[in-house]
Amino acid sequence: MTEQEMEAIVGGFHGDPFSVLGPHPVSSTSKLGDWEIRAFLPQATRAHIESPVGNSPMERIHPQGLFSARVPRAPGHYKVGYADYHEQRHVIEDPYRFGPLLSDFDLHLHSEGTQYEGYRSFGAHVTSADGVPGTRFAVWAPNAIIVSVVGGFNDWDSRRHPMRARTGGVWEIFLPGVLAGAAYKYAVKGRYKGYSEMKSDPYGFQMEKPPQSASIVADIWRYQWNDAAWIDERAKTRLLDKPLSTYEVHLGSWLRGEKHQSLSYRELAAKLIPYIKRLGYTHIELMPIMEHPFTGSWGYQVIGYFAPTSRFGAPEDFMYFIDQCHQHGVGVLVDWVPAHFPKDAHGLAYFDGTALYEHADPRKGEQRDWGTLVFNYGRNEVRSFLISNALFWIKHYHLDGLRVDAVASMLYLDYSRKEGEWIPNIHGGRENLEAIDFLRKTNELVHQVPGAVTIAEESTSFTGVSRPVYLNGLGFTMKWNMGWMHDMFHYFSLDPIYRKYHQNNVTFSIMYAFSENFVLPISHDEVVYGKRSLLSKMPGDEWQRFANARAFLTYMYCHPGKKLLFMGSEIGQTYEWNVDDQVQWWLLDHEIHRQFQTFNVALNHLYRSETALWEVDFQYSGFEWIDLHDVEHSVISFIRRGKRYEDYLVVVCNFTPRPHYHYRLGFPETGEHREIFNSDAGYFGGSNLGNNGAVYAEPLPRHHRPASAALVLPPLAVVMFKPARPLPPLDAPAGQKNE
Repeated sequence: MTEQEMEAIVGGFHGDPFSVLGPHPVSSTSKLGDWEIRAFLPQATRAHIESPVGNSPMERIHPQGLFSARVPRAPGHYKVGYADYHEQRHVIEDPYRFGPLLSDFDLHLHSEGTQYEGYRSFGAHVTSADGVPGTRFAVWAPNAIIVSVVGGFNDWDSRRHPMRARTGGVWEIFLPGVLAGAAYKYAVKGRYKGYSEMKSDPYGFQMEKPPQSASIVADIWRYQWNDAAWIDERAKTRLLDKPLSTYEVHLGSWLRGEKHQSLSYRELAAKLIPYIKRLGYTHIELMPIMEHPFTGSWGYQVIGYFAPTSRFGAPEDFMYFIDQCHQHGVGVLVDWVPAHFPKDAHGLAYFDGTALYEHADPRKGEQRDWGTLVFNYGRNEVRSFLISNALFWIKHYHLDGLRVDAVASMLYLDYSRKEGEWIPNIHGGRENLEAIDFLRKTNELVHQVPGAVTIAEESTSFTGVSRPVYLNGLGFTMKWNMGWMHDMFHYFSLDPIYRKYHQNNVTFSIMYAFSENFVLPISHDEVVYGKRSLLSKMPGDEWQRFANARAFLTYMYCHPGKKLLFMGSEIGQTYEWNVDDQVQWWLLDHEIHRQFQTFNVALNHLYRSETALWEVDFQYSGFEWIDLHDVEHSVISFIRRGKRYEDYLVVVCNFTPRPHYHYRLGFPETGEHREIFNSDAGYFGGSNLGNNGAVYAEPLPRHHRPASAALVLPPLAVVMFKPARPLPPLDAPAGQKNE
């Protein structure tokens, strides 16, 4: 070793530590031996080598703790013994005697952008080398001059364990004796401007509970899953043809403990899953559970993309939560945020002293509205990182799908930017071609997992969001219908006396309802920041607010498209959602709120039992208007049909407080039709006005239908009718349409 190499090692800025530390053959005619072992032990007062060829004392060759020893031949499996300043003796494996563990093929795929399971290569993996247990660390930092692993195991000294540089800007090292539970970071020194920062692991499987920010070595591969029956059934199921009623949850504010503390994943499994089952929802959607430093971001500013937040427990606890959901027949969707990430110093931002995961130009790499950075989707290694992340949650955590956040911000280069604040694409357009290509590839790969789905939160008129990639679509399974939501909220915020002037708000959505595979969302975004809770959006006195809310939700469940409702809305929460509190469960002490919850239970169970409400959600054959022109009464009526033409429901909505008696409406056929649902039922808190359980459609044509019935329409209510006859067998010929 030269003096310069020694100074670089003890100073922590040698870019190739494996070339000088560990065992090395030496050209020497000296009797001292043909191999030299070097170790940097700044904590040691003296050291020696224990090897199959015998023990050898080590010489201190630098006063800051660089030791060396000569041995007569290749030392093989040796150990280093030393005494520290407290005269305590230690024997350790030397990490610099182990060769590289990552294959050249892994590195090639990563650089190529096709390493779609990068989580198996990068990050911290508990493993063994030469029979020695430890952890393999690997990180991408191409513009660093040196990267070290630091943690409690080396007193957070960035000089102790510098990593091996591999091709493609990857750094790796195997640290013997470092096992699950150890906290660690990467100490990154950049090439430019003296950059030096402690970074969390981008691929880390666990992180410390905020505000602490270190990654934690986690052995996540040992959990024994018990949801094989669910996974097998999911693979046989086409969710587009099945009922999908989703309960959106923020785990930290759904329910708190006796001391107002957050519940753990296992406690939530014991309380949330039975609640979901009782209410009749098919799925839950979790707001982002990936680790995030600021609770007030609701999880949408992610630091640990591969780590479920430690606020509620360890990774195995989250696996248990999902496992229990599946064993009890509840699907799990999770919000995924590939659109942007925060600027926190320990995160992805400026990772190696350069814009690595983000664009260098803020006109492409920054979302000023959110104070976040935008991923560089055109960079191969970034694509590998994000696609690996999507597949990680689907494959390893058994999630049933991902709801992708803020897709519109990814699609357009000028999203929320003024003129001059964005850069056009190579064709001069505003579309982000790299992001579009990334989304398509991600959706292709996720859909290769049997039964897995992706759902886009996309608020523009971008064409083909939920169309297959081979048809030039983005490849999502479904898309949130933001237009329907805003139109309906505007309509229902009006005093009913004015609704006749705005009937288009509740009918227009059918004009485009089948252009995409839509989900109708009432999400967290609509009950916060002054937008008021669902119940509080409704006009009138208390009775009218509840009646309006019941009519709103019943119409939603009858409208084509899958369903999503945010927590608390099902009990008629009166306050806006507060991330630092919990759902207003005390409201259930009041009968009107218990009745509203009962209404939601009944609505979910009816929805799941009636195939006409979900079998044909995305084609015109599943919906027919009866009358959408009765604006004077603010009444609309329509038919929902299943895959069999004879399987239908007649739905009638009265959006004013005025009841109607002897309201004659066209029906598809004569005969008795049972009133199977009435949102004005007494046990829902309504006025209990209805049709005594059934109506009879007479052969009197009306509304271009061959039959009609005289109905009683309750105030601010939706009623549903079903023909009182058994459906023909599935293999029977289809019935003739009534013209």
